[in-house]
Amino acid sequence: MRSVKIFIYMAVIFFFLCQGMEACGKVYLDIDSPAFQKYPIAITDFQKFSSAQPKEDLPVWFSDTLAQNLNMTGFFNIINKKAFLQDQGRATSPGGKINFADWTVIGAEYLVKGVYNLTGKTLVIEYRLFDVVKGELLSEKKYSGRMDDRKEIIRKIAQEILLALTGDGSVFNTKIAFVLKKNQSSDIYSINFDGSELTQITNFATTTLSPRWSPDGQSIAFMSHRDGNPDLYVRRLKDYATSKISAFKGLNLPGAWSADGKKMLMTLSKDGNEEIYLKDIGGGSLRRLTHEFSIDVSPAWSPDGRKIAFVSNRSGTPQIYLMDHEGNGVKRLTYEGNYNTSPAWSPKGNRIVYEGRKDGRFQIFSIDEDGSHSMQLSPAEGQNESPSWSPDGRYLAFSQKIAGKSRICVMNANGSNIRVVYENVPGCISPSWSPRLK
Repeated sequence: MRSVKIFIYMAVIFFFLCQGMEACGKVYLDIDSPAFQKYPIAITDFQKFSSAQPKEDLPVWFSDTLAQNLNMTGFFNIINKKAFLQDQGRATSPGGKINFADWTVIGAEYLVKGVYNLTGKTLVIEYRLFDVVKGELLSEKKYSGRMDDRKEIIRKIAQEILLALTGDGSVFNTKIAFVLKKNQSSDIYSINFDGSELTQITNFATTTLSPRWSPDGQSIAFMSHRDGNPDLYVRRLKDYATSKISAFKGLNLPGAWSADGKKMLMTLSKDGNEEIYLKDIGGGSLRRLTHEFSIDVSPAWSPDGRKIAFVSNRSGTPQIYLMDHEGNGVKRLTYEGNYNTSPAWSPKGNRIVYEGRKDGRFQIFSIDEDGSHSMQLSPAEGQNESPSWSPDGRYLAFSQKIAGKSRICVMNANGSNIRVVYENVPGCISPSWSPRLK
C-alpha cells in the first residue's frame, strides 16, 4: 500500500513538472524605469499530497506567506483570491491543464502554483512560475526540509521568483544591522529584510554605535566605549571574536570597508579635529586623506573604489563633498540646504543618498554624482535619517522618528513602498545593510 502511495505521488509530481512545458525562460522586468508599475501576480493555494493532517491550513499558509514576501519588494500587485475564476482546488491541480485565459481576464500577468508533501517531519515543496500572457513556464524548483523550515523555504521561493523576473533576488538573503538604545547604553543588532530574526551582536553595557558590514558579510565594524574611549572594533559573526582596530585618543569612527575587505575608511580626531584616514586592517598602515582645519567625517566609497563621498563643514555648514581615493580633487556636491550629511553611494554608481535638514526636520535625499537631479525620497512626516543601500541598489534602509516612536524602515529607491522593519520606543538608529549573504 505504501509503495502505491509513493507511485501515485511521484506520478502527480511528474505531471506537475511536465504538463506541456518544455523549458524554463527568464524575462527581466525593467523595475528601475521611471514608468514602472507593479506587476499583477496570482498565487494559488498550494496543493497538498499527504495523508497527514497538520493543525494549520498549510495550503493557504504557503500561498499567503509567499504573497507577503513578494509584497515586501514593492514590485508586485497580488491578485485577490476572490477574483479567481477557477476554484482553489482546480486552480492548484498539478496535473490539470492551465487555462491561461482565466488568469489574463482577471488582470494577472504572472501565476504561481505550488504543491507540497508532508511525510512525518519531512516537508517537500515545489513551485512553478508562469507568464500567463505568453503561456510559458518561467521558473520552477523543489525544496525539502522540516516543518520548522517552512518560512525559510517560502523566503527562498520568493527569492527565486524575484530572480527569474528581475535578474536579482538577493535582497531576501540580506540583513540590516542597526543600533538599539537601552537606557543609558546601546548595542548593535541585526534583523532580516522581512523583519524576522532580531539578533543581538554586541552586549557591552555601554555606548556602541555606527555598524559597518564587511564586504563578505562575515564581520561588523563599530565604535564602542567599552574600554572608556570611543575605539573602533571589528566583531566576527561566526564566533563573535572581537578585535580592536583603532584606539587613538579621541574619536575612532568606522567608515566604509574597501571592496576586498583589506582596508577601511575611518574618521579619527587624534590630530586635534576630525579627519578622514585610510587604514590597512591587516598590516596596520594608516594614511591621512583630508588636511583641513574643518571637520571631515562620514567617508563612503564609490562602487569602483575610485572616489570617496564625505561630509565637511569647510564651507561653514555640513555639506557633501567628493574626492578621489588619494584625497585629491575635492569638490562640493550639495548646495541646497544648510545641513547635509551621511552620504551613501548607490551600488549601481549612479546616485548618492544623504540626509539633509529641511523645514526643521531631517529627510532622505538623492543626487547624481555631478550634483544634478536632487530629490527628496522620504515622507515629510517625522525625522528620517541615516540612509543605507541594499546590495542590489533597489532599496534603502533608514531610521525614522515619528509620533514618539523610533523605527528602522525600508523603502524602494524611488521613495515608494515604505515599510517598518523594526520599531522601538527608546530608539533604534544607524541602519547598515549587509552584502549578499551565503
